[in-house]
Amino acid sequence: MDNNSQSPANAPDTASPTVYTGLSGNELYCLYLSGYKPGNLVVGNSVYAIGFIGSLASSVRTTVGGEITQFTNMIAEGRRLSVQRLEQELTKNSGHGATGVTSELVFHPGNIEFLSIGSTIFRQDNQQPQNFITSSSDGQEFFCQIDANFYPLRFALGNVAYSIGVGRNLLGELKEMVKGEITQFSNIFNITRNLALQRIAAEAKSFGANSVIGIRTTILPLGETGVQEMVMIGSASYNDKLASIADSVGGIITSDMTAEETWNITRIGYVPLKLILGTSVYSLGVVGGIRAAIHGFVKGELTTLTQMIYGAREESLKKVQQQAEEIGADDVLGIKTYIYQLGGDVIEFLAIGTAVKRVSGISTHTDQLPPQAIIRDKKTFINSADTAFNTNLNKTSVDQQHHSNP
Repeated sequence: MDNNSQSPANAPDTASPTVYTGLSGNELYCLYLSGYKPGNLVVGNSVYAIGFIGSLASSVRTTVGGEITQFTNMIAEGRRLSVQRLEQELTKNSGHGATGVTSELVFHPGNIEFLSIGSTIFRQDNQQPQNFITSSSDGQEFFCQIDANFYPLRFALGNVAYSIGVGRNLLGELKEMVKGEITQFSNIFNITRNLALQRIAAEAKSFGANSVIGIRTTILPLGETGVQEMVMIGSASYNDKLASIADSVGGIITSDMTAEETWNITRIGYVPLKLILGTSVYSLGVVGGIRAAIHGFVKGELTTLTQMIYGAREESLKKVQQQAEEIGADDVLGIKTYIYQLGGDVIEFLAIGTAVKRVSGISTHTDQLPPQAIIRDKKTFINSADTAFNTNLNKTSVDQQHHSNP
């Protein structure tokens, strides 16, 4: 494969059978640069009755701890069944791989469908690989990953299901708090949020990967059950230049940077180390009975509340900093902060970013990305009708952001 020319190595074979693919024109171009050609869509699914999920919710008797393992296991099984059936269809079609693999939830009347869809790809040289590959990356991201020396192996996911209501009942009993922080809650949420990350890393390791690139994190409500799921999906990959770096972070590099960002930092000599999460839970009603009577305000500003919320963000960022220092990171990139209302006066402050390190002797295969790798596809079909609620973790929209609020 000669990427330096940045033009497809081979033109499409017009004598080949008609292909039905989800790949866009930009993705198709980038795949040809990577030495692949398109195949048909592949689909896998699994359907559960909502009544079953509701009965599971009513049987939950969890106390402090955050995670509801019955839900986690059930959802993980449904997601993995759909991916497994996609892979079976891929094998049946003799595909060499699939890109843009999804893990969606579709709410139909009376049931919930776990749905996975991807686009088959074939090697242009028709050489049968030892194992097929599956990736959450679309065709453009696929090129960026490979060019940055991260070779996709398998689609990977990790999740955790939890109930906010379980912890809420403890508010009256909480004794341990500092400047409004409910440290017991903070500890619970730090453990819970990191479970999804630990699980996607463990799954990637089971595939023989040493990295998970392009992790997308989504928080989803599961119908009317009062349970929420935090799910991470990404591409389990192998980078033969980063074996020692991966060993320094438990054998698996994790990153939520986009494939384009990964290419950019690789080009200038940085590598991702670990996706880092820091969370702090505060009660707005704790400090001086804020809801009942505010005493410290100047010209309309609620100074007590201002200082407490500022401190909450700082506490989340401090946890990010501590984790970065522990693994010897040089910087933490792409830090984003989120505020989640957990009910009543309780608020969670979440900070998330990717720790990186400068490493000598690494670079990308090409000097510059082709425009087709960074042009964003435009939507040409918009449906505002009332349809089954569908959550696609690979795509973003106005009402479904990269990190969705609970």
